Amino acid sequence: MPQGSLEVFLVNGKGLENTDYLRNMDPYVILICRTQEQKSSVASGQGSNPEWNENFVFNVSEGVSNLILKIMDSDTATRHDFVGEANISLEPLFSEGNIPPTSYNVVKDDRYCGEIKLGLTFKPQNRSERSLEENFGGWKESGYRI
Repeated sequence: MPQGSLEVFLVNGKGLENTDYLRNMDPYVILICRTQEQKSSVASGQGSNPEWNENFVFNVSEGVSNLILKIMDSDTATRHDFVGEANISLEPLFSEGNIPPTSYNVVKDDRYCGEIKLGLTFKPQNRSERSLEENFGGWKESGYRI
């Protein structure tokens, strides 16, 4: 399994199901890569077709195989509404290294409710960086004696 950094360029949403009936929703995205979680800015009043154009970086380690995007609607007086989610497999990215901005289906309860567009870049960590990282923090015996 590759190790390195995952760069996510969150572009926009299209045709998202509006959870606010009397006005445009205020969507934001929670990006989850295994145990790491980051949040986009709130696209205030942008409704079903929000624009973000934001970058996020995650550390990729053993066992990471997908990126989950949870689209939420920010509400001031009530609980934030769940709009839907996209579950993106990272396997093609690990072999390609780069996936240009692509639209992915957003689903809620196995039902299509819009699209989210993002670009992905994977930068593998080379072996010499890994070995330094693995040895860091532990004392190595040297020839120097006190």
